[in-house]
Amino acid sequence: MKKKLSVLAFTLAIAGAAAPTFAQQQYAKAEDAVHYRRGAFTLLGYHFGSLGAMVQGKVPFNSAQAAIDGDVIAIASKLPFHAFVEGSDKGQTGAKPEIWKEQAKFTDLRDKMQAEVAKVSAAAKSGNLDNLKAVFGAAGQSCKNCHDNYRRRL
Repeated sequence: MKKKLSVLAFTLAIAGAAAPTFAQQQYAKAEDAVHYRRGAFTLLGYHFGSLGAMVQGKVPFNSAQAAIDGDVIAIASKLPFHAFVEGSDKGQTGAKPEIWKEQAKFTDLRDKMQAEVAKVSAAAKSGNLDNLKAVFGAAGQSCKNCHDNYRRRL
């Protein structure tokens, strides 16, 4: 299990480090950026939701799974933001046009979310459910703040 965690952490670290370059060079079409962004948010949501189920007592707390989820959300919280490129406000996207009009506010909300997710990640890896419960709500609220302002339902 430790080897799997190490491989996962290494893979996520490489993906996180490569994301800015990937975003600048990879998107031949704006819809590629949208697809990448949606995938990154899906990944983040899945692992954040897994931790949420533990926090809410819907599933038993599993420290090994929580640590994995913590590693994933730490990296995944950074991935989608490199893909808000010019022209990616069209098509199958939940991104509101305000993202491009209110860059400073959007960036501020992004930074706050990433800081809160980092706290959840650290707590998830502590092996202590009470630590996780103490920080989870603020992280969820930071996600909601951005969704309320910049996400529309498809």
